[in-house]
Amino acid sequence: MKKRDIFTPIGITVGFLMIMFGIISSGGMGGFAGFLQVSSIFIVLGGLVAALLVNFNMQQIKSLKDVFQEAFKKNEHDLPELIALFEKLSERARREGLLALENELEEVDDPFIKKGVLLAIDGIEPEVINDIMNAEIEAMEERHFRGRQILDKSGEYAPAWGMIGTLIGLILMLRNLEDPATLGPSMAVALLTTFYGSVLANLVFIPMSGKLEAKTNEEIFIKQVIIEGVIGVQSGQNPRILKEKLSAFLSNKVKTKRNEEQEELVEETLNEA
Repeated sequence: MKKRDIFTPIGITVGFLMIMFGIISSGGMGGFAGFLQVSSIFIVLGGLVAALLVNFNMQQIKSLKDVFQEAFKKNEHDLPELIALFEKLSERARREGLLALENELEEVDDPFIKKGVLLAIDGIEPEVINDIMNAEIEAMEERHFRGRQILDKSGEYAPAWGMIGTLIGLILMLRNLEDPATLGPSMAVALLTTFYGSVLANLVFIPMSGKLEAKTNEEIFIKQVIIEGVIGVQSGQNPRILKEKLSAFLSNKVKTKRNEEQEELVEETLNEA
């Protein structure tokens, strides 16, 4: 299940606010107005769009919207709940057979889990199930990499076009040294294009790419747990053994919390007895 990731917009907003605060605290609102330069914005954004059009095909450009949206979403993965699900599936498979798991799948939303369990029901060998599901993970990883690539390139091109704007501004300034009135605007273009390009790269594109990479790694981790669970169910492992095996993927913090909860449950049971 995917929910809205509030940290991405919060981080970007805080970054821009800190920049604005630094500008205003140094020179007041007049200082802030001096950081708005239309020609610099056109150079950076126009050059960035042009470079992306050269580098990527139209299908990849259209996917940029989806890539941005993905950076503002988060995946809800409850690993203890996932382990409990496979423990339940294992118990039913041992009691009633693998065919009985089809009814359990009606309550499962994750298509990756459904696919794995259906392969197990069909009697596919564990090695083949592992190969099929890992192939899907590799395909997913490649799709995500291609999606992130456009953000990575944007992070490279934005500062580069900022430097191009700086060169333009310096050339204009050097060509008109005899006219002092043009030195200020030319220098503003020279410096602000680099400023805009660096902000876009280091506050938007590169951090978003990093977040998407982290999300991909997390999703791969969860899918590996699912593969272990499916193979455990298919091979008829004891539910307790399967639970302990999958619990190895839990962090020490979660394990400690689970142990404490189990101890409290045992104490309550003894007290009631």
